[in-house]
Amino acid sequence: MTVKQILKRPEILAPAGTLEKLKTAINYGADAVYIGGNAYSLRSRAGNFSYEEMAEGVCFAKKHNAKVYVAANMITHEANQAGAGDFFQKIRDIGVAAVIISDPALVEICITEAPGLAVHLSTQASAANYETLEFWRNEGLERVVLAREVSMKEVAEIRQHTSVELEAFIHGAMCISYSGRCTLSNHMSMRDANRGGCSQSCRWKYDLFDLPFGTERNYFTENKTSEKFSMSAVDLSMIEHLPDLIQNGVDSLKIEGRMKSIHYVSTVANVYKKAVDSYMADPKHYSCQQEWIDELWKVAQRELSTGFYYHIPTENEQLFGPRRKIPQYKFIGEVISYDKDTQIATIRQRNVFNLGDRIEFYGPGMRHFTQQVAEMHNEQGESIGRAPHPMMILTMPVKQAVQVGDMIRKQK
Repeated sequence: MTVKQILKRPEILAPAGTLEKLKTAINYGADAVYIGGNAYSLRSRAGNFSYEEMAEGVCFAKKHNAKVYVAANMITHEANQAGAGDFFQKIRDIGVAAVIISDPALVEICITEAPGLAVHLSTQASAANYETLEFWRNEGLERVVLAREVSMKEVAEIRQHTSVELEAFIHGAMCISYSGRCTLSNHMSMRDANRGGCSQSCRWKYDLFDLPFGTERNYFTENKTSEKFSMSAVDLSMIEHLPDLIQNGVDSLKIEGRMKSIHYVSTVANVYKKAVDSYMADPKHYSCQQEWIDELWKVAQRELSTGFYYHIPTENEQLFGPRRKIPQYKFIGEVISYDKDTQIATIRQRNVFNLGDRIEFYGPGMRHFTQQVAEMHNEQGESIGRAPHPMMILTMPVKQAVQVGDMIRKQK
């Protein structure tokens, strides 16, 4: 079978913690976004959507040929299922394309009480073999989000034995627990990680202690190490391995991060859109570009690795020991209008910047350029040397044409 016969363009699926992030993700290349509703989601601190916001998001997505999925992936306890049928019916009628669920009770409720709403199995359900995928296909699910512990070899085998759609994570934070099922937060901060309240206890720093044999339990001797200990994994990045995922039949490439900023969402969606388009245009001559990798590092918060795809993670995939210095960029503004005759851009400020700063403009399609802030004016037309106020409106000349929605950042 030839490459051309088996290749299918995968969907780029981006996180959208708010309506603003939803629109940003789609404008920067996402084919679909996943959001949280006002119930049943694992991100209680994200800007979860009201029904009215969902409707606006779905309308915007449809205008741009994109889809909206709703995450309802919490593990339910007794009485948590109350009202789930009504919730699923409402989001179906709004036009949501699918709901992402891990709990079998919620799956059953959705299928029986909201027929017509597609169900995708969440990664929280730990689907790691094709027999499991076949079980869920027979239950009526059309897509399964693979467990993050699945290897690339297993992805290939799964694809050969099932027709269910495959969704796989390609970028973002990795959980230290198996498929995210953790109780550290429950015990340390009384916040249930599996019902949306994770306090990310694994990301905390810990001292190491010895407990000599035979000593009382309350007698500890501090380990004399300068390295603080954490249980924290580095982040995932598959930008250099997209051909493996596409050739092995992954239908949807998922980016983690519903609580991340529009700077993060726009950058990551932009890069993977460019990479996927480049590969699909010419698979035989495709190569990952260094500028794509560099771009992702501009929004990286931790080291990056390939997770479980090619080997079992070692200490090199943990936040322990010497770390690579990550370039720090901050999001400072967005373009809200541009006058091509005067080459003046009107900007909404997001973080402080000053006259003389070196800044970078970027937009969809990997358009970007840098320039120095030579002059800027406030809304009253007064010349200013500093933009200190959040969301203030200002103007500045730009050396290249920009578009509404283009972002601006600067290296710290």
